[in-house]
Amino acid sequence: MAGLVLVDPLPRRLAEIMDGPTRARLEGLGRVVLSEDRPMPDEMVDRLLPEASLLIGQTAMGRARLDRAPELRAIFNVETNFLPNVDYEACERRGIPVLTPASVFAAPVAEAALGMAIDLARGITVADRAFRAGGERYGRAGNEGTLRFAGAPVGIIGFGDLGRELRRLLGPFANPVLVHDPWLPDALIRRHDATPAGLDELLAASRIVFVFAAVTSENAGLIGAREFALLPRGACFLLLSRAGIVDFEAFLDAVGRGHIRAACDVFPEEPVPPGHRLRHLPGLLLSAHRTGGTADALLEIGRLVVADAELVLRGLPPQLCRRAEAVTAARLRSRPVAVT
Repeated sequence: MAGLVLVDPLPRRLAEIMDGPTRARLEGLGRVVLSEDRPMPDEMVDRLLPEASLLIGQTAMGRARLDRAPELRAIFNVETNFLPNVDYEACERRGIPVLTPASVFAAPVAEAALGMAIDLARGITVADRAFRAGGERYGRAGNEGTLRFAGAPVGIIGFGDLGRELRRLLGPFANPVLVHDPWLPDALIRRHDATPAGLDELLAASRIVFVFAAVTSENAGLIGAREFALLPRGACFLLLSRAGIVDFEAFLDAVGRGHIRAACDVFPEEPVPPGHRLRHLPGLLLSAHRTGGTADALLEIGRLVVADAELVLRGLPPQLCRRAEAVTAARLRSRPVAVT
């Protein structure tokens, strides 16, 4: 397996994504060159590429650099988005898989989404704030405007790893589930005990809507003022993928006028400016892009990457990470996560 492994993981750090045993397995893949105090300098990348068998990180890999890397066997994006700094078509022609372990975030995000949705439906955080301010209401009066989560019609926009994991968690609650995902065949959606639906149909029929879709060249601003107006008054709307899916000002307007209750984990600008109006908006449950980043999920990134790297260096196909396809990667509008 001996070779050269370039590790350029920022905004991740190796200790964040690899425990001791996983780091030891990484070292067993070959000579590891790590740069995590800063992105790997261009001079270093260009000097080492001719020997590199693996690249772990977000390093730009255009056609010229790929041509300088005759031994390269795979690229692993540990930030977990397919960024527009790789020539995916050239990688496909060369048989170099570009991989991401993004599936590690499906379970923690779905778990947080379920908790936030129950909170919105039952008014848990709102009641807590009212109680602390001395404005609590008891019994039936305290449940004005709430709804039972169990059995409520649910809509899921985007049915990749996150949407499917949430659908699994919804099982005991007996929610009828509509799914909108134009990238998937209806048969696959039905296989997960959900009903395919157009966007307008889903919004009009759902009391609780989860948004997990990635931003693409076709769906930026997909949900705007017209779409928010289709939601039933008092519906719960959870924005848990990329903020670019919605017209964010229209989203805040719908919350502000009391048409919907909402939870939001992603924002057009992160960190959110201190004086932004969303910080003082009633009916909005806020989370600082934290639903997926649990310690166990981050360590799983390393385990999946190293396991698939071991397979690749043995001449076998990767099994755990998701492989980029040029036709879809070209449509994505991902941006790196903020360095914290």
